[in-house]
Amino acid sequence: MAFLSYNDLMTDWKIPLYKVYTDDEDIGIITKIIKRGTFWALGPEILEFENALKNYVNADYCATLNSGTSSLHATLLSYGIGKNDEVLIPSFSFVSTANSVLFVDSTPKFVDIEEETFGLDPTKISENISSKTKAIIPMDYGGQSCKILEIQEQAKNHDLILIEDAAESLGSSVNNKKLGEISDATIFSFCGNKVLTTGEGGAVVTNSKEVIEKIKLLRSHGRIDPTNYFSNPEESSYIGLGYNWRMSSITAALGISQLQKLDKIIQLRQTHANDLMKHLKKIPEICLPIPPQGNNHIYQMFTIRLPTKDIRDKLHLHLTNKQIFSKVYFNPIHKTQFYKTKFNTETLSLPITQQVSDQVLTLPLYPNMESEEKNYLLSSIFEFFEN
Repeated sequence: MAFLSYNDLMTDWKIPLYKVYTDDEDIGIITKIIKRGTFWALGPEILEFENALKNYVNADYCATLNSGTSSLHATLLSYGIGKNDEVLIPSFSFVSTANSVLFVDSTPKFVDIEEETFGLDPTKISENISSKTKAIIPMDYGGQSCKILEIQEQAKNHDLILIEDAAESLGSSVNNKKLGEISDATIFSFCGNKVLTTGEGGAVVTNSKEVIEKIKLLRSHGRIDPTNYFSNPEESSYIGLGYNWRMSSITAALGISQLQKLDKIIQLRQTHANDLMKHLKKIPEICLPIPPQGNNHIYQMFTIRLPTKDIRDKLHLHLTNKQIFSKVYFNPIHKTQFYKTKFNTETLSLPITQQVSDQVLTLPLYPNMESEEKNYLLSSIFEFFEN
């Protein structure tokens, strides 16, 4: 059998990794803004989306931005984290978790993860704290909470700022607390593969009015306007350095529409995940993404764990040749060429991070997944293990 290359299959997947869930409500709300012909930026949808989002996660304040990365960058700036500061982060995350720390001229210090949620290990925090440590950024992997309550306790004990990277986990909860109401600040991402997606976009939620006001200045050039900038004939007041990190009105409107059906989308994802697990539990080599008690997993990613890297890689290739998109999330940040060169992390020992990274594989899952797609995915996986 001739193997197809990844490039050959990029536009010809029988089962993609994800599909966006959309309906006529999304189209209608976008069409309304386009037809009104004004306020495509700084429109009323921005505040409406922010209010809906903060209420959904039980936070006091919310600021929307143009990405999860800029949301994290702005949050670090707003807490005054900068030069000579260290921030504890997991290496098992998307690279923006670490990059954002570098953006503010601070140093990321990589901490190992635990195997239950693939989140930063709270028992490893104390041994990694130095006199320079100012904050912790744990990451909620794939749609469920890390051990955020234990991490919060450690942060309080050591007087550290807790900024939660929940880019993948809007709608998840732990012990009936939504992610967004636990940490000092929490960031979300709305990029294309997220459960709530607006194509691109992000947000910060917090109970600190001071922090949110700083973020709102940073996202719009450090500018204070008594009225909408595009409706104000007077000179603007610029009181600090800022960036162009605003979310557009069209993006916010899509967020409003998506948020209204988020619980439905989550329920659909959970139904498909449980259906897949019902069958895949018959394969002893597969460790399934079953959440710990008290964790509500929204399955932004359906990630399985295999016994070895060799088996994982062969299954990955097998699925690719079946035109099924699977992907490794994540390879460790400290193993990337940039971080190895800049921080000499080649010999850094993070054993659980490395082991988990070598064994995980994310499989397709999306709200509108058809029975035929699930059956083809399952039969392809069973075929691999039977052979």
